[in-house]
Amino acid sequence: MNALLPNATAVTVHQIARPDGFPTAAHFRFVETPPPEPVRGTALVENLYWSVDPYHREMMDGAFALNAPLEGRTLGRVVASRDPALPEGAVVFHRRGWRTHAVVAPDETQVLPDLPGVPLSAHLGLLGGTGLTAYVALTRIAPLRGGESLFVSGAAGGVGTAVGRFARLMGVGLLVGSTGSAAKAAYLTERVGYDAAFDYRRGAVADLLARAAPDGIDMFVDNVGGDHLEAAVGALRDRGRIVRVGTISQYNRPDTPPVRFDHADFVEKSLRMEGFLVRDHTDAREELYAFAAPRLADRSLVSDETIVVGFERIVAAFESMLRGGNVGKMIVEAATA
Repeated sequence: MNALLPNATAVTVHQIARPDGFPTAAHFRFVETPPPEPVRGTALVENLYWSVDPYHREMMDGAFALNAPLEGRTLGRVVASRDPALPEGAVVFHRRGWRTHAVVAPDETQVLPDLPGVPLSAHLGLLGGTGLTAYVALTRIAPLRGGESLFVSGAAGGVGTAVGRFARLMGVGLLVGSTGSAAKAAYLTERVGYDAAFDYRRGAVADLLARAAPDGIDMFVDNVGGDHLEAAVGALRDRGRIVRVGTISQYNRPDTPPVRFDHADFVEKSLRMEGFLVRDHTDAREELYAFAAPRLADRSLVSDETIVVGFERIVAAFESMLRGGNVGKMIVEAATA
């Protein structure tokens, strides 16, 4: 028993099997233990918010160890500290994810700044890895120039909504998104700032994109891959750029056919394609804060989120996210947050 929290129970989520296709509740187990004890140089954190992300599905195929707690982006409050760098009461970001309590060290945490008017959950959305991905894509990998036409796949997800909102603030010309339902397409145009959005289930993506952007596009931010990437290559104008963020179309379908496009387009139109991992660009976090935090505080920028309350629902939230059940960032909130 933890003498600091004598009546508390810690819960962790373990992956217990490798999925073939979409994961289900049978691939996970909730494990109860006493809260862990912090030692010198660490602190005990009680978690408040958890991020569930598409990349978790890819890691379930081998990167996550079986019968061990899953990692993930998390916000929590320090409840017992053995290190002055992690004062009790501080809210911190860390990656010891799918658990109610975690022992962390200063070098694996970020004490969150006090940003009046900014929702705490935004540190997992527009101010977290999701927003950083969007910001890096638009400023470092393929800087967006004012007036350019931009196409975004998976536009109603966390990264897609962030890209849309940031691009609108950066002076994008035509902003087009794809998503998985008519309701989400309407959300993108009515709430996020997209000029046009289409349900990719309603026809060939190349045809739907041609209708939305008849004069072509200058840039493509890709969260999906597959037929979206094929369509974008054909629609890109001279010196067009592609930023690869994810390939969610393949995460649950290992037999997905390979992407097919005219490779000569890359030479004849001087196209460029580049992928990246956001963990290689953490030095851009302060830039992101300077860009987004004041706008979040004055509400000229909104963090699109789907909040699921209760840690016991984290697996269900993950399954729902993989099947498109969210608009914006999917976040699980502790019932006591």
